[in-house]
Amino acid sequence: MRIEPGQLGAQPYVRPLPDMRAGTAVVIGLVVFVLALGSWEFYWRSWGSEPAIRNSPGLWAMQRRRIDNGEGHKTVIVGSSRMLFNVQLPVWEQVGGERPIQLAIEGTSPLPVMEQLADDADFTGRLVVGVAPDIFFTGFTYLSDKYELYPKETPSERVAQWLSMTLLEPWLAYYDEDFALTKVLKRQPWPARKGVPDFLDVRKLSVSDADRNTYMWSKVENDAEYAALCQRIWAQDFGEVPFGSNEVLQKKISGEIDRAVKVVERLRARGVSLVFVRAPSNSDYLAFEYRWFPRATTWDVLLEKTGVPGIHFDDYPEMQGLRLPEWSHLAAADASRYTAALQPLVEKAFAAQRKGD
Repeated sequence: MRIEPGQLGAQPYVRPLPDMRAGTAVVIGLVVFVLALGSWEFYWRSWGSEPAIRNSPGLWAMQRRRIDNGEGHKTVIVGSSRMLFNVQLPVWEQVGGERPIQLAIEGTSPLPVMEQLADDADFTGRLVVGVAPDIFFTGFTYLSDKYELYPKETPSERVAQWLSMTLLEPWLAYYDEDFALTKVLKRQPWPARKGVPDFLDVRKLSVSDADRNTYMWSKVENDAEYAALCQRIWAQDFGEVPFGSNEVLQKKISGEIDRAVKVVERLRARGVSLVFVRAPSNSDYLAFEYRWFPRATTWDVLLEKTGVPGIHFDDYPEMQGLRLPEWSHLAAADASRYTAALQPLVEKAFAAQRKGD
């Protein structure tokens, strides 16, 4: 049986609409939007941010495609954030005459990228591989989405990347992952909850250009409080042995070295030359690395088993005394000096390999 409205004594509810023209509503909405956006933009600019290109998976894929588009013979840089922040592409080009392709990924082992390159017949160039001990020898992959996007990126994703780089990123200081509202809310001093660890996420450290030339954000260099915060974030990992026990850690180190041996063999079979680079670190970070990843059982073994030459910052006076505001990455000016010292050493290592062949 069908019951009509009002049959049971209740009248259907009719919500009255305000007597306002649509155009007026649109204007009010736009005014509110502009005020909100302008306030958010002003806040982050006053805090020290500035417009920059986002170091997104799409940007990484753009540089990776250069190998497929005729630049596979070039020098390619892989590694984690130390190779990304510390190697300044303009300085490298000025010293050596060639601008490398920058494929280093923050907080991520270079081995997956090396394996990807080993599968790519278009890559026949030279590989400069950064070795950050706590990342390389554990196989840590914090941002795997960067190299995972490249083989499956859709046309719409490429267009979205271009639009973002053209219309948003050069103009908006707030348009950075670290300033996303969800992350800002997460960082607030909420009451502690039982069983939930109070872990600080890595904060914004760098600024990037369109070709992924990347350098330290000025706030890290000039704001002592912010640099101290970054140090506290790194120090969260310094207290205990990685993976819970030294036995498990040693197995992990051994496994990653064996993985490196295999991918080096594949690359060399195609004529690719390689050089390993251990970039500077200092203070508590360096103490942590030398405690759990001592040179004798990691770096030295890696070079011996792969037969690849290595450049370790400890071995070169010109790489000493550089400023690392948060213990792990070089200040912008020092990164330029470091690059000027590193490039000739890399060239010398490559030349020695050609002579050996």
